[in-house]
Amino acid sequence: MIQAIGLTSNPCKDFPAAVDDVSFEARAGRVTALLGAPGAGKTTTLRLMLELQQGRGIAYFRGRPLHRIAHPSREVGVLLGEVPGHPARTVRGQLRMLCAAAGVPVRRADEVLEVVGLVSLRDERLRTLSRGMDRRLGLACALLSDPHTLVLDDPADGLCAREGRWLHGILHAHAAQGGTVLFTTADPKEAARTADRVVTLEEGRLVAEQEVSDFARTRLRPRVAVLSPHAARLGALLTKEARTAQRSVEIVREEGNRLSVYGSTCADVGETAFRHGILVHQLADEIGDMGSRAAAPDDGGARTADEPSLTGARTADEPSPTESPTAETLPPLPPPIAVRQAPSPLRPLRYELRRAAGVGTGYLTFAAVLVTSALLSVFLARIGHTSQPRLLAAWPQQCPLPPAALGAGLLGAIASGEEFRHPALAADRGTVPRRLGLLAAKLLVASATALILAFLTVGCDLEALYLVYGRELTGVPADWLSLSASWIGLVVGCAWAGVLAAGIFRATSAGLAAVLAVPIVVVPLVQKALEGPSVRTAAGFPERLCELVLMQWPFGGERYLAAGARLIAQPVGGALMLSLTALLCAYLLTTLRSGVRWRPSVPFRSRHAHNSPENAHFFPIRRQLRRGERSPFRVLFTKDLKGVGDSADK
Repeated sequence: MIQAIGLTSNPCKDFPAAVDDVSFEARAGRVTALLGAPGAGKTTTLRLMLELQQGRGIAYFRGRPLHRIAHPSREVGVLLGEVPGHPARTVRGQLRMLCAAAGVPVRRADEVLEVVGLVSLRDERLRTLSRGMDRRLGLACALLSDPHTLVLDDPADGLCAREGRWLHGILHAHAAQGGTVLFTTADPKEAARTADRVVTLEEGRLVAEQEVSDFARTRLRPRVAVLSPHAARLGALLTKEARTAQRSVEIVREEGNRLSVYGSTCADVGETAFRHGILVHQLADEIGDMGSRAAAPDDGGARTADEPSLTGARTADEPSPTESPTAETLPPLPPPIAVRQAPSPLRPLRYELRRAAGVGTGYLTFAAVLVTSALLSVFLARIGHTSQPRLLAAWPQQCPLPPAALGAGLLGAIASGEEFRHPALAADRGTVPRRLGLLAAKLLVASATALILAFLTVGCDLEALYLVYGRELTGVPADWLSLSASWIGLVVGCAWAGVLAAGIFRATSAGLAAVLAVPIVVVPLVQKALEGPSVRTAAGFPERLCELVLMQWPFGGERYLAAGARLIAQPVGGALMLSLTALLCAYLLTTLRSGVRWRPSVPFRSRHAHNSPENAHFFPIRRQLRRGERSPFRVLFTKDLKGVGDSADK
């Protein structure tokens, strides 16, 4: 069950609030429609309920606000806008990646694909999907974690009449199993055909909350649709007869020789046309919209079975506006998840592996780095004056970083930047949370990728030098161990810098810029700091550190510690370590700030009732207030915790 209480969005400059004091409820086992014209505040209401937008008010999902639910994806399935997936990822790959993030079995992806009818398109790229197929995929993502509640923003957008009836059956099947369904629509006829309860919004305010039978009787206007080549003459005759009989009949001239007759019946219109010898091509009872003018396509009245009934006329296989699908006609749902996996630290790692391997960006980057590095090493060997370590790394003196380090930094930046460009883990774009577990998984995968890239680069360079120049340039340097440590530290450090910077600035380009800033900006600063006179040195640092911890370093650890200290003491190593430390501190700071994130203002009485909506007796006080009146319910809301304390003191 959903209970929305006093939802109010923050006004923008001189514009009024898009949603003003909206309170309603969506009961379990029923389908609730949030109806309103475009711009009425339907999507803003959903965003306020899901805590994706700042404002006042609160929404309870089975008695708990969303930020109090341990696993929100298991409680609420959300569809807002298009599916935020990488265009090059396959349909099955997108769902399997989300399965890894949600901790559900991988077979769940195939089960929901079969339910939504996308089995034949499971290997298609997301960029090739039509609007209707994208809505099906969005519904599959919402059903993936077997949630109790479905919150869908205009789910029938882009679907034909047959697909719309299938979608309505899915919603009723979910409600029949005890779930709660809330969806938005701008079509009153769709709301009357699909929902059990209709909540109507106008200009951000609640105007009605009705059962579907009351909605169809009071909010929808029945009319008679007439198609005739003599529509103007027939309209004049109907108006004359209505005036003579003193009946209230409204006749609206539509396009394409159509008439919409309000306040009459098919029998009366047909008798008038018969008496005056007027040819009629179509005569049907319809359910109109909430206004006096209904849109009618200029198609001459012809309509195929798969096209939607834009004027509200029903075909033989189309249910009536107040009729819901029966239990026998409900489509099947995916089987429920009986046993859920316990939280595991490997879940973010599985997600990151599927994310990285699901698109070809990483493979193309690998190929470009290896080819560029091999060609560059051959060119450097040809012109000479380049040391062997730089030949193996393909690192000219004029370049700030070798191709392998740049490639590792780019892959690291893509790992974090893609989460904000294609936020698959978020219900809406731009709201990706920062989690330390996900950061650790990204750093681990970036480290493994950088190590593989570093070893493959040296191997390809050696092979290229051997093929072109023979064994002259393929010897192993004497200090290969320290050189290997420096090489690995450089590549892995660039990968980490890309991950952290892209996570902080929420862009792949910012991550790559931070990688390039290390040798261009930070290294000269470190060199300038180290060029000054030094009175003391850090000689004997490993021995003193060993004495401090009162233990012996195993396997000659003093040597490795001294090598690490020398590596950090180098300008590039020190600059990279300094940059990584600064980026990590900035990331942790932003993570802590996002942890103390915005929470919706809670009514004072509800907070002292342990957030239980059953004890909030003020809930029925709503809806009837007209524009301009001050709501006694609204004064209970405050903007922050300090305001709640002030209200308590008063």
